[in-house]
Amino acid sequence: MLWIALHLPHLSLQAFASTLTGELCQGPVALVDNHLISDVNAAALRLGVKPGLKRNTALSLAPRLTLGEADARRDVQARQALVHAALAFTPSVTLEGLDVLLEVRSSLRYFGGLACLLQRLEQALLPLQQGVGPVQIACAPTALGAAYLARWRDDLRQGAHVEDPRALAQLLNRGPVTLLGPAQAHWDDLQGMGLRCIADLRQLPRAGLARRFGPQLLADLDSALGTRPDPRDWELLPKVFEQRLELFARADSTEQVLQGAALLLAQLVVWARAGHGRVQRFELQMLHEARHRADGPSHTVVEVALAQASADAAHLQLLLRERLGRATLAAPTLELRLRCNDLVLGAPPNEELFPTRQSQQEGMLRLIERLQARLGRERVLQLRPQADHRPECASRLSPWEPPTSQRRVEEASPPTGLAQPAWLLPEPQPLTERDACPVLEGQVLQLLSGPERIESGWWDGAGVARDYYIAMRPGGALVWVFRGRLALPVAGKHSGWFLQGRFA
Repeated sequence: MLWIALHLPHLSLQAFASTLTGELCQGPVALVDNHLISDVNAAALRLGVKPGLKRNTALSLAPRLTLGEADARRDVQARQALVHAALAFTPSVTLEGLDVLLEVRSSLRYFGGLACLLQRLEQALLPLQQGVGPVQIACAPTALGAAYLARWRDDLRQGAHVEDPRALAQLLNRGPVTLLGPAQAHWDDLQGMGLRCIADLRQLPRAGLARRFGPQLLADLDSALGTRPDPRDWELLPKVFEQRLELFARADSTEQVLQGAALLLAQLVVWARAGHGRVQRFELQMLHEARHRADGPSHTVVEVALAQASADAAHLQLLLRERLGRATLAAPTLELRLRCNDLVLGAPPNEELFPTRQSQQEGMLRLIERLQARLGRERVLQLRPQADHRPECASRLSPWEPPTSQRRVEEASPPTGLAQPAWLLPEPQPLTERDACPVLEGQVLQLLSGPERIESGWWDGAGVARDYYIAMRPGGALVWVFRGRLALPVAGKHSGWFLQGRFA
């Protein structure tokens, strides 16, 4: 077996910092747990704020310090995003505290070896850095061994990636005793006995260590070295994506909402890729401040539907920006919730080096998606064919919908009968006649093909009986004309020549 461990040394702090907006993100930030500072960022550290200080002491050193309370639920949610990212590389993902462990032996061949897999894993984790902070990665033949190496990586001058059990044992021998979870509670006693590294601990009698420090200390050590079985429960990808983000300060504008939603969208894309799918539709729910709920709704829901499923976080964020631009916040927002249960399974479209018809079609779909998000779906229209031979009744405007495979086949099929222009006049234009030929703007038209006879509409009182021709002007431009056959009212006339449309 080969395990990869993802250690998150500042997960709690970064999960809180991701809820900050504006200048607060750049200033000093600290996390408080039981009235004591548990973690700080670089700006707070430069001001002398360190873990272990009391709350009031930290504020006296840095009056502008932004303090946040530790929240286990927030940490679990942030870690879940890494679980989803890991599931895109292997189905064998488990947890060790706040660390994420991946068993990747069976995936190495698919990704081209360990080096390539690690490179792609680091790229997949980049969009999540804002919510989880820096990630320390290590590899080992055991799950606990990889977790210990990842936690110890800052002290290692060489890479913490080993595949041989003997090399793992030699490396762990140099590690501090505090790597072992149960040893942290007995650090004073271990230090008093002169036990600082794991090698010192392994030289002592096992029976005596078990009586003094409990059997769990040796059990963890044996599991890390691979001499003891270490069964694990695997994490599963949820079928529905539901994540929440509690903002540190209320959001009064859609721009502030979008800044918080960007983190949720990054997690949504990671979830979609882990399921080997793309997002077709998602909704953002904005929960308003409680004191404003008596006069208005408790929340506002913004739904974004895509014409073509996508797993591009930048594209989803752009559509959400357009959609939020049309939304009006009923009250300040304190919490965001993102939900998606519309996942399109399948591989994404291949990327081409040179533009093709498929890539051009995708560009048009994205343009239509932006127009729908900005203007509304009911304002983006398209022409739909109608079962009517009359040109003015052969199509109708309706809200745009993505083309289906059957419609693509029908649109790709060649037209039958006489070709018709796409540019039709709102009303047929009457033409004069010279020597039995139509005259347009003083120029006699030359009839090239026709007639194409259309007799239709007798059932609705707007019947027509026409003979259509393709005609050419002296300059070479093509037009579409017809001559009325019966005494039916057409553009205020009963018969004669009329101009119906122009060819591009």
